[in-house]
Amino acid sequence: MGILPNKSNNRNKRPVFGMYWMYILIIACLFGLYYFQDSSQTKSVDWTEFEAAAKNGEISKIEVMPESGVAIGVLTKEGAKKQNLQDDIRGVETEKKIKTTIPSTNKIQDKIDSWNEQLVAEGKPEMSVNYEKGSDLMKLFWYFGPILLMFIFIIYLSRRMSGGPGGGGGGIFNVGKSKARIFDKDNSTDVTFKDVAGLAEAKVEIEEIVEFLKNPQRYTELGAKIPKGALLVGPPGTGKTLLAKAVAGEAGVPFLSLSGSDFVEMFVGVGAARVRDLFKQAKDKAPCIVFIDEIDAVGRARGKNPNMGSNDERENTLNQMLTEMDGFGSNNGVIVLAATNRADMLDKALLRPGRFDRQIYVDLPELSDRVEIFNVHLRRIKTNSHLDVEQLARQTQGFSGADIANVCNEAALIAARNNKQAVDWDDFMAAIDRIVGGLEKRSRVITDDEKFSIATHEAGHATISWMTEYGNPLVKVTIVPRGRALGAAWYAPEARQIIPTQALLDTMCGMLAGRAAEEVFLGKIGTGASDDLEKTTKLARAMVMMYGMSEKLPNINYNDSTGQDYGFTKPYSEETAKLIDDEVIRIINEQYERAKSILREYASQHNQIRDLLVKKEVIYNEDVKAILGPRQWKSRTDEIIEINKKEESNRKAIEAKDSSSSDDSDPGTPPPFNKD
Repeated sequence: MGILPNKSNNRNKRPVFGMYWMYILIIACLFGLYYFQDSSQTKSVDWTEFEAAAKNGEISKIEVMPESGVAIGVLTKEGAKKQNLQDDIRGVETEKKIKTTIPSTNKIQDKIDSWNEQLVAEGKPEMSVNYEKGSDLMKLFWYFGPILLMFIFIIYLSRRMSGGPGGGGGGIFNVGKSKARIFDKDNSTDVTFKDVAGLAEAKVEIEEIVEFLKNPQRYTELGAKIPKGALLVGPPGTGKTLLAKAVAGEAGVPFLSLSGSDFVEMFVGVGAARVRDLFKQAKDKAPCIVFIDEIDAVGRARGKNPNMGSNDERENTLNQMLTEMDGFGSNNGVIVLAATNRADMLDKALLRPGRFDRQIYVDLPELSDRVEIFNVHLRRIKTNSHLDVEQLARQTQGFSGADIANVCNEAALIAARNNKQAVDWDDFMAAIDRIVGGLEKRSRVITDDEKFSIATHEAGHATISWMTEYGNPLVKVTIVPRGRALGAAWYAPEARQIIPTQALLDTMCGMLAGRAAEEVFLGKIGTGASDDLEKTTKLARAMVMMYGMSEKLPNINYNDSTGQDYGFTKPYSEETAKLIDDEVIRIINEQYERAKSILREYASQHNQIRDLLVKKEVIYNEDVKAILGPRQWKSRTDEIIEINKKEESNRKAIEAKDSSSSDDSDPGTPPPFNKD
């Protein structure tokens, strides 16, 4: 069944005067000036000189304007020469004229008749006469029209800057109006808390804020105050903005959304004006929620501006925001939500209770959260019935919600490219490889020696990670070039809340294993380990300067997480700097020698992995396990899964026991009371 067109809407459509019409009008005026302007040369003379030129036959035509009392004579070539009027610099021949004021407009015709009689008597051609009515208004228009048009253009631009035609009065001064988008019952988002997978703790806090606005009496009767604001903090892609959209869809109150950069403008004072207008709108619509995304654009710590002593528009905007959130004026019923991934850069006055009472940390999803996120994104994807979602979640350790959404979309694209009827496991693995490592480049030319060297390097990583206690569980190893890498090893990092020293050392040993394998088995090293060396150096320096894990510099942290205390100076002396360098070099060298020692011990196994890589180009966890045997250390992820399963079974047993005991008891008999 088709949809009938809305005739009323068609009738209401009117042509909109936009920028293109303005450009067309300007071009038309320029063409008019070019084609219709008077290109003749005119010289003003007195009446005596004009009369002498007419008597001598130097004028071919006279234009008389009685109303203005002016007469213009078109000169002949001889008359133009006498008046010293020449063609323009382009050599274009134009009319030459002389202009004079008529002494008496009533007798001008008699004068012209007498001049013509004299010319006829001398055998010269008569002068033609033309009387023009009106004035020079048309010429005035061509002279002053462009100025008037420019003035109209400036007014139009000012209206566009204030939100376009019909966007309110005030002209250019309306630039201080807030740019917030308003969502209410008539214009709400379709996102709810059901669409937000994982983030259980963050959703609890956000749902409580929504409940504050829906049922405020429940809290105010007990003397509780509604929180002024909540700050969502977390890495990019973890779902901070998605949570805010869910609040807009669930709250049932007006929701004002804008970005921190919307306060920034080229005009001084605009940021503070927009903050005032934003909170004025919020007060008028209270109770409501204001959401400011990427608040670090205007909320950075004050006093750190490198423009020494100059006015900082961003600081003025922040000062106004601080005043509006918790100043003398009351903002009852207005809750401010904000999101950032740089909370360490925000001003301390902005983070204090009374402004942002709560900081809700939105972290990278855990295993169970990733399973929920996959289930949400797989709703719209036609997948194979045997797809193991939990195993997919294990393979995406460290992925954010946005990364998982990208994996699902990329897997669907790969399946469609291969003309499959459903998305299967191989498509998801290819999507993960594509996102982590880059596009596969089998067309890149690699010699046999290079291939053997790459296989030796990657086999070293696989061997060390398998034989160290805290080495990350191996997923696959490949020597097929991807992106800028000639080879890669994929791991499933363990989810750890506290990382022991030995785990960091094992990680460094695994990263140095590729370079160590080249030296041990090839007798030479190449440039392929540059990325490994960079990561190793950063980790070793972090152990010394941040974690206090150095033997000579224990329990010291030289890092400033806020970025506000040290400025341009180092918090240590030159002697300490040399000591830091010595400790970093010692730690790296120790782990490098350890990697070479382990590789020499398992040389035959390493060579088997290398040869298998050269033959198959891609090997998996099962292939390494068949060569090196089962790992001596149990995976922490497996331990967590077993603990969760035990807790789930215990919970179900308790619930079953409670339900059976409640069925046997008499509902009318109160439970026994024990004095002790």
